[in-house]
Amino acid sequence: MFETLTAEIIAIGSELLAPDRTDTNSLWLTEQLNRLGIEVKLKTVVGDDDARLEETIKDATRRSKVVITTGGLGPTEDDITRKVTARALGRRLLLNEDLLAEIRQRFQNFGVAMPERNSRQAMVIEDAEVLPNPNGTAPGMFIDHKGTAIVLFPGPPREMKPMFENHVASRLASRAGSQKVVRRMLRVAGMGESAVDEKIAPIYSQYENPQTTILFNQSEIEIHLTARGRTEADAEALLDRLSEQIEERLGISVFAFAGETMEQVVGLKLSVGGYTLAVAESCTGGLLAQRLTDVPGSSKYFIEGVVTYSNDAKMRALGVEPILFLEHGAVSAAVAEAMAEGIRNRAETDFGLAITGIAGPGGGTEEKPVGLVYIAIASESGTEHRKLNLPGDRHLVRWRASQAALDLLRRRLI
Repeated sequence: MFETLTAEIIAIGSELLAPDRTDTNSLWLTEQLNRLGIEVKLKTVVGDDDARLEETIKDATRRSKVVITTGGLGPTEDDITRKVTARALGRRLLLNEDLLAEIRQRFQNFGVAMPERNSRQAMVIEDAEVLPNPNGTAPGMFIDHKGTAIVLFPGPPREMKPMFENHVASRLASRAGSQKVVRRMLRVAGMGESAVDEKIAPIYSQYENPQTTILFNQSEIEIHLTARGRTEADAEALLDRLSEQIEERLGISVFAFAGETMEQVVGLKLSVGGYTLAVAESCTGGLLAQRLTDVPGSSKYFIEGVVTYSNDAKMRALGVEPILFLEHGAVSAAVAEAMAEGIRNRAETDFGLAITGIAGPGGGTEEKPVGLVYIAIASESGTEHRKLNLPGDRHLVRWRASQAALDLLRRRLI
């Protein structure tokens, strides 16, 4: 058993609580800390609130041996990280004259006088080591507080990242020792979360190291594996052993072993095999083609994509026979297969892939409800379809339909 050095990350700023903002700093820091063998146990986003931030810092220093804050080191009134951290640690906040001179000189180099409010950035927590910031005016700080490493970083990534890499990473690495933490993500298609867990729980429950977490995202299951070892190679070997057992149990439902997306996996198989692909879409409105062409190098195998939203477009662009709409309707196996064959013939590709369905929220009937989707694939070996009844809103139905179509192609390629 390994005793893992644990960390907490506190992202500070009321703007991070807005619905359109993402705390990307914590994601990057987690990756860097994992590489050093430090496991992040908690991430917290705190607004510009003195009392809540003080409480958060106090709690973090009691729980973890590494506490990192990002943001709140600017010159304005709402930049409260320095003063609140000092108060939480029971330390004074002191003016560093050398630092003040550096900040003033930085402004002079740009030909402007330093605003008086920027002098706040020269206030340093008692006994803290100043971390230089060549990319901004907000210096960071490193504090050893009763055996806990506390690091204060500015919020802008272009300032924080080099500060971590140049002044903090080696110090934390020495505290973590030789232990390494390695993560791996497997992705599974065509199975539900419960079904996946039922199959692999007897395997992963035998291990305390690696640890296994199963998550469901909008169209697939993610299996997150975390291993600890004295070296990265030791940890990787543990992950290899467990992931091989999981793959054996789940078979071809596992489509990615290092977090790759479905479009990346399909693109690689098409490229390696020297195959070409064209797609025809109705309810997904070009989403399938977009996902395929998001992959660099997709021009090697992706030839053409058409959005045939109306019946007239399906007949005109793909050669779908009018009788099929009369007998089966636009959302049907017959039309999906005709679309796949039509786009393959039109583009003269190895594979034709098609989607037709009802994404909602309107347009459904008792016989053909919202979420009914047909996908089809055509190739030299024949044409086949899948009927799907997909839950979710319009976005989810469209995304899940595109995922299912890609998975149908992946299985044909296998």
